[in-house]
Amino acid sequence: MDNSVDNQLKKLRDQIDAIDEQLLQLVSQRAKLAHAIGEVKGGGPIYRPEREAQVLRRLIELNPGPLPDESVTAVFRTVMSHCRTLEKALSVAFLGPLGSYSEEAASKQFGGLSNPVQCGSIDEVFRLVEGERVDYGVVPVENSTEGAIGRTLDLLMQTSLNICGEVALPVHHNLISKQADKAALRCVYAHAQSLAQCHEWLNQHLPNVERHAVASNSEAARLAAEEEGTAAIASLRAAELFSLNLLAENIEDDPRNTTRFLVLATHDVAPSGRDKTSLAMATHNVPGAVVKLLAPLADNGVSMSKLESRPSHAGLWEYVFFVDIEGHRQDEKVARALAELEKQSAFLKVLGSYPVAVV
Repeated sequence: MDNSVDNQLKKLRDQIDAIDEQLLQLVSQRAKLAHAIGEVKGGGPIYRPEREAQVLRRLIELNPGPLPDESVTAVFRTVMSHCRTLEKALSVAFLGPLGSYSEEAASKQFGGLSNPVQCGSIDEVFRLVEGERVDYGVVPVENSTEGAIGRTLDLLMQTSLNICGEVALPVHHNLISKQADKAALRCVYAHAQSLAQCHEWLNQHLPNVERHAVASNSEAARLAAEEEGTAAIASLRAAELFSLNLLAENIEDDPRNTTRFLVLATHDVAPSGRDKTSLAMATHNVPGAVVKLLAPLADNGVSMSKLESRPSHAGLWEYVFFVDIEGHRQDEKVARALAELEKQSAFLKVLGSYPVAVV
């Protein structure tokens, strides 16, 4: 390398060093201000999803590049996470063990996890948050390929918790194993949803290999690390955690495969300016009841983005409808629609109003 190149590199690196010093000073100033805000509030939730969503949306609007929006939000989520930790290290429960997509979703939403709590089931996540043994919980609720997670919907009906946020996580499945070659495999472990999401790939590439559903993909990775001739469908992080070989990447049948997660809390969330409200409701068993039930939304100009039916477990052929609508329950038109829905429905429960997921 000649002297001219050395000189150019030195100048550029000197500029980076100077910028890093400025960034350090600015991040320190931000942390002091965040800590001061905590003292002024004098209690209440440390994590404010609505405020963080507003910050991230503003930064996306201001982003000049070359970093994509996803990188910008990841950086600032991490900054906000460390600022929160000055007040308290939040405990967040998720379906474990480490390496699960639920852990990845929780880490994305909270800018990293200073106090992660691994759970063996979705039920346990709900129990820990409701019993105030952790601050927040993150659970999967639906997948773009396989649809709703029934257990999560059932528990939302039973809990006193509020939905305070959502996470949209692009899910890319990978085949990982102790083996170095797919030809040595006799069994593939994965969560049932993941097996379904990779059904065609498995049919084409591993038609004679047994498939076994387990509690989570990270549990699948653990089993694959212990048993010869087995593989798991899991994340790249799971491969790293369990020292497994990557045999195939992105084996999901739909490259747009995305799982939506909910953040659970014991507190409500204020409006952020771009919100969603989730409801559970049931109607009287009479002709045209469902149409009448949804009429207050249309009459008040409230858009519905999801309608999902689920057996109510209260009687044969009785169903509960899970509905997502645009807007916050405090918004005037949403509040009017909810008041009318309460009169029309046999049962209505507002599961939470929360910011729409930010990239």
